[in-house]
Amino acid sequence: MQHKLTLDAVEQLACETLMEAGATKAAASSVARSTRLAERDGIRSHGLLYVPIYAEHLLCGKVSPTAIPSVTIPRPAAVRVDADNGFAHAAIDAGWDSFTKAAKANGVAALSIHNSYNCGVLGHHAERLAQDGLIGLCFTHAPASIAPPGGSKPVVGTNPFSIAVPDGAGGAMLVIDQSASAIAKSEILLRSREGKAIEPGWALDADGNETLDADAALAGSMVPSGGYKGFGVGLLVEILAAALSGANLSTEASPFSGTKGGPPGTGQFFIAIDPAGFGGDGFHAAMLRLATSITDQDGARLPGQRRADNRTRIEAEGVTVDDALLTRINAAGKPAA
Repeated sequence: MQHKLTLDAVEQLACETLMEAGATKAAASSVARSTRLAERDGIRSHGLLYVPIYAEHLLCGKVSPTAIPSVTIPRPAAVRVDADNGFAHAAIDAGWDSFTKAAKANGVAALSIHNSYNCGVLGHHAERLAQDGLIGLCFTHAPASIAPPGGSKPVVGTNPFSIAVPDGAGGAMLVIDQSASAIAKSEILLRSREGKAIEPGWALDADGNETLDADAALAGSMVPSGGYKGFGVGLLVEILAAALSGANLSTEASPFSGTKGGPPGTGQFFIAIDPAGFGGDGFHAAMLRLATSITDQDGARLPGQRRADNRTRIEAEGVTVDDALLTRINAAGKPAA
């Protein structure tokens, strides 16, 4: 049976479930807001589907329910947050004001986070910076799942990066959000839960052979986007989000799914740039010309347009959720008897 939930109901369900699993109200609220945004934009793999995993990780200790993020400012334009093995969302929120104020005061600033966890849809953090009038460039790494070209042992994770550009009216003109792998691992997790085959070129099994079986893919490795170029992107993200941030390397992090291992201890690295400090008014004019050169072509669209179209529709229609997922969510926050 299918149910229709409003976005308010999605956020409330996520928040209540996580609090029932032991999260503080502040942490649960941060993650619930992220869940709402994922469902709003049609990114189901990071929406309600992930709530039972978040709850499971609170209960098994992968995520600390008592985490208190701590913020330090070692340099005027450098903000560092220790997530205390809690949710990344809460740690990002803890450092946000200092980070954005530093960017506007100095023209550019960086925010690093360590002892962290999965931060949801990376593009939403970049878009949040754009909504503050800043160019947002964001990086986050994940447990190792991509082997180097010529090798067979995963070294980097799917390691996405995102960039968002302000539109001058409190929103984002465009949002690029892509991973080092041919597809986000969460998409394979979604196919696995739904019992569906994955697409060719997405993943390899444990023996290094291409597979269309989602479970075999989860036990194997991801195919990098663009071959060695995708692995290079993964290394770029690894350097910033892991090595520079003081987080565990992808090879040292426990999985984002299942109960194996303790806290993953991964990291994030965000850069915010105030256009007024560099291009001034000329930046916005140049971006308008650049965007127009894309949108004036029949069939072409700006990166992030599909998400924008989804949010318009879903805000009006609500979110469709099946009985099986609601059952998993309702049971997720309850400790085992």
